[in-house]
Amino acid sequence: MHSPHDPYVRVRGAREHNLRGVDVDIPRDVLVVFTGVSGSGKSSLAFGTIYAEAQRRYFESVAPYARRLIHQVGAPKVGDISGLPPAVSLQQRRSTPTSRSSVGTVTNLSNSLRMLFSRAGHYPPGAERLDSDSFSPNTAAGACPECHGLGRVHRTTEELLVPDPALSIREGAIAAWPGAWQGKNLRDVLDALGYDVDRPWRDLPAEQREWILFTDEQPVVTVHPVRDAGRIQRPYQGTYMSARRYVLKTFSDSRSQTLRAKAERFLAAAPCPLCGGSRLRPEALAVTFAGRTIAELAALPLVELADSLAGHGGSETARVLTEDLLARISPVTELGLGYLSLARATPTLSAGELQRLRLATQLRSGLFGVVYVLDEPSAGLHPADTEALLTVLDRLKAAGNSVFVVEHSLDVVRGADWLVDVGPKAGEHGGLVLHSGPVADLERVAESATARFLFDRSPAPVREVRSARQWLKVGPVNRHNLRGTTAEFPLGVLTSVTGVSGSGKSTLIGEITEELPGVGRLVSVDQKPIGRTPRSNLATYTGLFDVVRKVFAGTAEAADRGYGVGRFSFNVPGGRCETCQGEGFVSVELLFLPSTYAPCPDCGGARYNPETLEVTYRERNIAQVLDLTVEAAAGFFADTPAVARSLATLLDVGLGYLRLGQPATELSGGEAQRIKLASELQRVRRGHTLYLLDEPTTGLHPADVEVLMRQLHGLVDGGHSVVVVEHDMAVVAGADWVIDLGPGGGDAGGRIVAAGPPAEVARAAGSATAAYLARALPRCGTAPDGLGAQPQ
Repeated sequence: MHSPHDPYVRVRGAREHNLRGVDVDIPRDVLVVFTGVSGSGKSSLAFGTIYAEAQRRYFESVAPYARRLIHQVGAPKVGDISGLPPAVSLQQRRSTPTSRSSVGTVTNLSNSLRMLFSRAGHYPPGAERLDSDSFSPNTAAGACPECHGLGRVHRTTEELLVPDPALSIREGAIAAWPGAWQGKNLRDVLDALGYDVDRPWRDLPAEQREWILFTDEQPVVTVHPVRDAGRIQRPYQGTYMSARRYVLKTFSDSRSQTLRAKAERFLAAAPCPLCGGSRLRPEALAVTFAGRTIAELAALPLVELADSLAGHGGSETARVLTEDLLARISPVTELGLGYLSLARATPTLSAGELQRLRLATQLRSGLFGVVYVLDEPSAGLHPADTEALLTVLDRLKAAGNSVFVVEHSLDVVRGADWLVDVGPKAGEHGGLVLHSGPVADLERVAESATARFLFDRSPAPVREVRSARQWLKVGPVNRHNLRGTTAEFPLGVLTSVTGVSGSGKSTLIGEITEELPGVGRLVSVDQKPIGRTPRSNLATYTGLFDVVRKVFAGTAEAADRGYGVGRFSFNVPGGRCETCQGEGFVSVELLFLPSTYAPCPDCGGARYNPETLEVTYRERNIAQVLDLTVEAAAGFFADTPAVARSLATLLDVGLGYLRLGQPATELSGGEAQRIKLASELQRVRRGHTLYLLDEPTTGLHPADVEVLMRQLHGLVDGGHSVVVVEHDMAVVAGADWVIDLGPGGGDAGGRIVAAGPPAEVARAAGSATAAYLARALPRCGTAPDGLGAQPQ
């Protein structure tokens, strides 16, 4: 029996995901870092067990009726946890927020600013005082009536709708019209209305062209279709819709992403003529504070916004409200996000930036006695920003909280008070706690992959820097904070783009397109999920499952039963279990308890019906094959070349621990990115390919980074080019060429501070990266020269 003042969280018998009955004691009121290779089970312990149990216990205290309204996770698989305080989770949720979501709405700073304008703003003489809702573009009271609070309107022109005026309407002059029957119908309606559909577009009178493209009229006319041989087509009533009307309707109403994307090609977005892009009604824009409108203040970087507010006096109300705003802005700037503005749309932020915004909000909340569980808060952070992050984590701890962090950054690991190392490897080879104690004591744990990187002081072998085959010029770029920036990327080598958060790295590589001379084929590998439902998995995404289904369809048993390839898909009727529709599980509604998922009572989670499962290949049915890990499947399919090649590339990028049928929803961003890379690697490549990777080491343990870098260097040795946006200095030190942006973020960034081999950039004056890169170079042993001068 533990005393009520037991200073430890004690976990007994944790079996969530791949954890193997883990027992561990973790001290409270300190900074605890959970480490281990990707897939070792550290997130299962920190989030899946400790946080999930804390959340479950909290919900137990909520009234049952209210509990039904809250999304709850089920109880974790754990014997017992004692000494567990309430917990707050800050995960890197990769949700898809709308364009109306902004930095201001995420941090609640917009609410405070609107209150300031409502209560203490300077109103025109005789103007009625507005409530705070009138200063929000997301409410009916505040949104500009022309653009509905979006700030931009979509317009179209004759040049966009008719790219080739030499064509006639029958030949497809109006490119924006739909294809197939609907397009033919519109043409026939025009013909019936008396317009010449066979005359070149440019020869039609201007007023006719104007009406055809832009009219809001929708006349109905009887159409007598031209008879096709052997087909009787009766007259019908056809309604005309102008090209502009069709495009706008498709863009705003269509649920098809493809149709919306096609419609967008014929539209040009422009700032709203009524509000000038400010998104607000004229009445709200007439109110000022510190000489600026609310839209002007919301567009300022937070550092400048704080300066504008700090120097402004006024009434007692104004003083109280500005002090509150400044206190809320302070933790955001402290976390290195002072370059963001309140109006910056959330979809344009990285997962790391979003998580730090939520962290800043928590700093302000003043809670104490809780456990903060954070998911890689250093993701997407330059080493200079990581130092600021550690200061903030220390402040949370000093306020009387426990801070549990799942992390790969060695700088954060070194700053921990206590280390929980999970491993030794991934998947079924992991799930054990190798060490729980002070950081220094990990050095004695021989089987720890983390210890090798944390304490290894032996110099790495010197690597020759490759020479550029040719150069790719990008720019001048004028987007976000890049103003007339031009960069030269060497081809045939590995290039790393560096710089503090918000310096313009992703914006710069976003300008690299296949149209640029010298690119050839372009492959961009990001961290977006490979699917949003459990039906998408590793095998389906890589195309591996198509081959496996053919293997099963080719067995004698399948041939005797007349089973084709489709029989072995769990996504279509036929071979799948119809009780769960191929999902493998069913949702059980427990009324006052959280809904829980249970294995399907008919197929037991196998996803297929009994008849399909009777067909075996080498004594395994299709469900058992999907349950194999990549590593086990490589041996099972060793003599099936198409399957073996896919599996070999997944092993090469360090994903041997994943199961073939592992749902996409269970994969991390780093795993999704490596699956995409593996899919690319298994293709037979002809000619030069340029690979673009945006922070490929996010979510990767240093041991996994080694595996990934071997692959990327292999691509370069094979004659291709690789460009990575990266903060991991070990990766940057191992590159052939470095382009460093900065010197700061936001308006203080957007310039190329240094470009050259790593050893040269490490000596660059005015670079925030140089000092950290210099520290990494002796470990990576990169030869100092190679590429020579950049072209003029």
